Amino acid sequence: MSRAGLEVLIRRVDPDVPLPAYAQPGDAGADLRTTVERELAPGERAVLPTGVSVALPEGYAAFVHPRSGLAARCGVALVNAPGTIDAGYRGEIKVIVVNLDPRESVRFERFDRIAQLVVQQVERVRFRQVAELPGSARAEGGFGSTGGHAGLDPASGTSGQVAEGGPTGGNRYASVVSDREGQ
Repeated sequence: MSRAGLEVLIRRVDPDVPLPAYAQPGDAGADLRTTVERELAPGERAVLPTGVSVALPEGYAAFVHPRSGLAARCGVALVNAPGTIDAGYRGEIKVIVVNLDPRESVRFERFDRIAQLVVQQVERVRFRQVAELPGSARAEGGFGSTGGHAGLDPASGTSGQVAEGGPTGGNRYASVVSDREGQ
């Protein structure tokens, strides 16, 4: 079944930039491109312009998500992922990128795809203060409480428990760095 989709007004700040586009049918995110050339040294971050601004309908927001290929191949992440574009914002969409690769610089060329824009309907809620929250199966279990990763002891670099005796919660970045150093 095909859906017509929500109409979002868009303005090119840079007249030559390609409009955001979905790479494949069914994709949730439309690719955003940068309008500048920029090289990032290891650990460096930058604010990259996309050359577009949007007018979202009331009750919607757009979220700027990282591109998994940039993360996997180059170690590029977004500092505030996802970035939130509110319905009332009319300025140019900009993306804060960081190079997490410990050794290699990454270079962006004009019109490289740097992020994905996901538009979603959002609810405006009323907050009601209470003395106690109702119970749930998860209760106050937070970071790493549902398991799924053996973890890495930050002090020794080994799998297992942290010094305090709790699970590490899965420091995946440290695991990737350890894997690279072992090669």
